[in-house]
Formats: sequence, C-alpha cells, structure tokens
Amino acid sequence: MLAHRIEFVDLLRGRRINQPVHFTVDVHLPQKYWTARLDDGRIVTCQRIDSQSDEQRTSFVAILTFEGHVAITLVEPVTPPDSGIRELGPIEADAFVRLDTGYFDLELCTGTGKGIGSSKWGIRHFAGIDEGIDLLSSGNNAIGGFYGPFFTPENGLINPPEHTTVEIATVEDGALMRKYRMRGTVPDGLRPELAGKAFEIDWTFFHNAHFFERQYRIDDFATVINGRSITNKITVGDEFEGGIGELVFDRFSAYHATPYREGDPYAGLLVDMVTDTLATTSASGSKVEEFRAGLADIEAAHWDLYWRLFSVWEGALGRAEISARLDRVRDEAHVVADGTDREWKITDQPVNVSEVPHQTVFAGPASKTVEFHSELGRAMVWWTSEASGAFQIVQRRQSGWVNWGTNGENECPELPVGVTIRTAYGPFVDQWKVIADQLESPPVRH
Repeated sequence: MLAHRIEFVDLLRGRRINQPVHFTVDVHLPQKYWTARLDDGRIVTCQRIDSQSDEQRTSFVAILTFEGHVAITLVEPVTPPDSGIRELGPIEADAFVRLDTGYFDLELCTGTGKGIGSSKWGIRHFAGIDEGIDLLSSGNNAIGGFYGPFFTPENGLINPPEHTTVEIATVEDGALMRKYRMRGTVPDGLRPELAGKAFEIDWTFFHNAHFFERQYRIDDFATVINGRSITNKITVGDEFEGGIGELVFDRFSAYHATPYREGDPYAGLLVDMVTDTLATTSASGSKVEEFRAGLADIEAAHWDLYWRLFSVWEGALGRAEISARLDRVRDEAHVVADGTDREWKITDQPVNVSEVPHQTVFAGPASKTVEFHSELGRAMVWWTSEASGAFQIVQRRQSGWVNWGTNGENECPELPVGVTIRTAYGPFVDQWKVIADQLESPPVRH
C-alpha cells in the first residue's frame, strides 16, 4: 500500500456533492486509474491528469461527496471503471464530441463557418440529465462564444461562432474528467489592430459534477470600442432558447445586489437602421433579398440577423456603407447611453428582464451571477475568477432567446482575458448563492 494520504478541508459550511478535488504526489505513477480509500472506509477512483504529470510528480482528480473535511489515501492501480463519462451519438454534423457526464448531456461543436445560427462552435446542445430538457434544442445557438471587441459592428464583424471554425484537441480523456482545447483565428474585419488574432478556449467537464469550467486565451490586443480603450478584455456570450413565447430563464440577479439600467438604446437604434437600410440601400443581390425575407417580422427575428446585415463577412453591403451607417448609430448611441433619462436602479430582488424595454438590462460589476426560471426552479450560476465590469442580460420572449453577456452598453467588452469561468446548472434557485460560493472556493489541501 502506498503511503500517499491527502487531506482536504472545505472552508465553507455545507455539503459538497460530487466535488472534483485535485492533488499531486511527488512520485511518478504512470497508471491511469487508482483506487483510494477515504477515512470513513469508502473506496473511490482517482484519474491521473496526464497533462499535469511528469517523471517527478503525478496529478490526480477524484470526485468526492463530503462535508467539512475529507482524507484520501491512494491504494493501488485499477482497470478503467465501468461507470464514468461516456460518449453518445452526435446530434450535429459538426459535433466533435457529445458527452454524458452523468449530470449533463452536452455536445461540443467545431462550427461550420457558414454564417448562420447552426454554424456556431461551442456547446450547441445542453441538458441536465435528470431534467431532460435541451436548453439549445434547435442547434442555432451556443454556450461559450466570445464577441467584442473583434465581433462588433465597429470592426465590421459579428459572430465568431457563426463566421469561424475551430480545431478541437483532446487534452484529457478519462472517466472522471475530460478536457478539450479549441483553437481558432479571428477573421479580419475593419480594424487592422484586431486582425489575425489567435485564440484558445479550454473546456473541462467532470463526472457527475453540476458545473463545468472554461478559460479564454487570446493574443494580446488593444483597440477602442464605444470611445473607450479596450486592452485584453472580451465579451463572452452564453445563449439559450425556449422557443417563441417561452423563456428558459425569466429572472437575473447578482450576488450582493444588482445595479442595472433598463433597455438597450443601441439595440433600438440598430433595429431602426436595419429597417432604414432594407428600405433605402442601393445595394442589391441575393444577400440583400435574403435579409429582407429573414427580417420581414423584425420583432420575432433572431438578434444575430440584425447584426449580420452589417457584417463585412456577409457581403450584403459594401464596407463604406457599413461604416457610414454604423457611424450614425454609434454617434446617437453614445448620446442616449450617457443620458440621464435611464436611471440606475439597485435592487436585492431578482430582475424580471422580459418586462423592461428591449427585454434587456445592463448590470454593473459582479463575479457571481444567476439566471433562473421563477416557476420551474432551474438556475444557471456563473462565477468568474475576476469580476466582469458589466453584463448585458437579454430575456426576449418574442423569440425565446436568452443571453448572458460580459459587456456594457454599445457592445463594450468587460471581461478580462484569461479568467476562469465556472458555470453550474440545476434546481438551484433557493440555494444559488451557496452554489456560487462553492464555485468560487473549492476545497483546499490541508
């Protein structure tokens, strides 16, 4: 028997359920799986983390349920466990992998770069196994895209999950933990300082855990968005869909209190410009007619379609017309965003986003936030290792589209590059702050 006993202590009160714990021993152990004994006699399996191990040390992950304190002792190597994360048959043609983690059924896609909703990379299908409801049922939306400052009207680009593809590599492939690395390059837009930037996104999933992790890394950049200097800050957007008239989530809240302003004047101005463009543009061709048809019912149209009209990638309009029209939108948007008629509100109650103008709120800085359904009890909880300076939250009943975005008004990105994001999902409405605290503060080695 090996004398590798590792103790963990939870600095928070409460019970940890299927909590991943990581530890390293100062010896080379090449076997992939080991049994370990807890002090209470339970036997668990540990998985070697290959990417963090070398000839002098070995890193492991175990999934534990405990309260307060737990000690784990490695016993002996074993064959792969019968239970654990398993792969399922794909849904989308561009699926890289579809996983049954024991808690989630999710599909990670590479994207197709065709410029439509179903082209997006990221998590394109996502369900809690017990609930059995796909929060991305159409495959036309995705969790995990990043947008500003690259994919903004100011750069003449809109949506990286639609307009680029990614390569995905498997970093860890085990029964308890899977890790995948996306790599891609931002296509060139109008801004030369944003051209040719490469990005990586790491995704980590754990067996039976109610959360997953991700981290975004992008080549250094600096530009100006909304008249503000933006250096190495991005907008990350998680989308959900309930279908026309239905919302996956109908409330938003931040951990301590929610400072916010209602409405999105920029969105209103952009919609007005979409209407004006389709009526007055001298541009012609199949692309313009495609947008006219798609935006015939502009209130019910998917938000992406508004933006895509002004994308150089789409080629519906010339670059000069895109710039001229969006210069007008931005000038007006600066005035209305800085006006005093939209007061800041501060509340400790959840915000009913779908009842405010444009079904949008802009919230202030936070590191722990939630969107939830007030009747069904489902909640999505986010923790970021550094606070985002602002959030754009959309819960649009007309289209059923819901969004969590780390940007302020006029598409100004606010999340520092490189932070860790942990996202939990489940029936957590009454305890979402406990879940958020646990995402922030995992057990530590004692």
